[in-house]
Amino acid sequence: MTPVETRLPNPVRPAFTAGERDDTVIVNIGPSHPCTHGTVQIIAELDGERVLRTDIHCGYLHRGFEKECESHTWHNLIPYVDRLNYVSALINDFTYCEAVETLMGIEITPRCRYLRTLLSEYSRLVDHLTCVAAGLMELGAMTAFLYLVMVRDFMYEHLAALTGARVTYSYGRIGGLARDLPDGWLVRLEEILKQYEEFIGRVHGLVDRNRIFIDRMRDVGTISTKDAISYGYTGVILRATGAARDLRRDTPYLAYAELDFDVPVGIKGDNYDRYFVRMREMDESVYMMRQLMEMLPAGPINVDDRRCVLPEKELVYTEIESLINHFKLVMDGPKPPAGEAYAAHESPNGELGFYVVSDGSGVPWKVHCRAPSYVHMGGAHKMLDGYQLADIVPTFGSINMIGGECDR
Repeated sequence: MTPVETRLPNPVRPAFTAGERDDTVIVNIGPSHPCTHGTVQIIAELDGERVLRTDIHCGYLHRGFEKECESHTWHNLIPYVDRLNYVSALINDFTYCEAVETLMGIEITPRCRYLRTLLSEYSRLVDHLTCVAAGLMELGAMTAFLYLVMVRDFMYEHLAALTGARVTYSYGRIGGLARDLPDGWLVRLEEILKQYEEFIGRVHGLVDRNRIFIDRMRDVGTISTKDAISYGYTGVILRATGAARDLRRDTPYLAYAELDFDVPVGIKGDNYDRYFVRMREMDESVYMMRQLMEMLPAGPINVDDRRCVLPEKELVYTEIESLINHFKLVMDGPKPPAGEAYAAHESPNGELGFYVVSDGSGVPWKVHCRAPSYVHMGGAHKMLDGYQLADIVPTFGSINMIGGECDR
């Protein structure tokens, strides 16, 4: 034995031990395969075209998000949080900011609360559009893909007009938001929502009863409610099994308790149910956004708390106290009191939570992200084993794994 083997209680071995049969083949799918996002490796044992078992490795992006958080101020972490789920970054922003606000005992303003809710649903819409479009494209439905991506790009441009950035927005702030809505932003939003309704109707007509699509998706990638719960699944994958678990309704936050909306669920927990739930959730998001546009109050978007909010520029230029306050917040950051807090929001993929620990300084002692994609990788084999090799791509696409969330 080599010195390494003698030190390890279980010597290093291949991902799969030798099976009982000698007529099967073990193949690697990813990380170079386009559907595996450049990080995921699926080791599959095949009997012809049938997948007998899989071993899934989510891989590494080598960014070390949680450790990196311990070297930056609470404010300066917001751009890093954006990059966890870069498809719906605003929800990451708001969840993290709420965790820190809980530590500091801050209650955000009414306008900020409604705006965060509106933008969270906007982000959910963009995320689901991306997932459904990519899944359809991987099955060869290019026309439906182009319809959905066209609408999504209108939304990207619209969010960039608000935040000043594309995709990774860094728009949330501890105690509020970076800036208020520009003139005409809500008018353009209503135009985009009408375009969405037109194009989503075309996709329903092309796809919902398409024989090829149904054969590829129905009764494929099935997972039971019991298995989904045992693996800690939340979000669309859990709801597709028939379990109506949604944090927006079950543990309301922001302005969700004041909204009227349904929680769509599936029946079998297969690929078709996950497609159906996402399509229905997009319609519910549009319904909620229109309610929020009517309910949006006037007023400030940031709290009046100099522990975390920068003073107005005019005061910085004319008052020494405001100048000092500005420099202290920029250099040292906010200093939440010692303690711990957890905040969870319903992200497009499921429960997104941030557990933060403060020692009273301007730098976190610990930031942990409960990322749904990371949890979902643990049970993904339940949806791949026993099906065809060609089913791996659409099934994995229906899980909607985001590599940035899996990174530690």
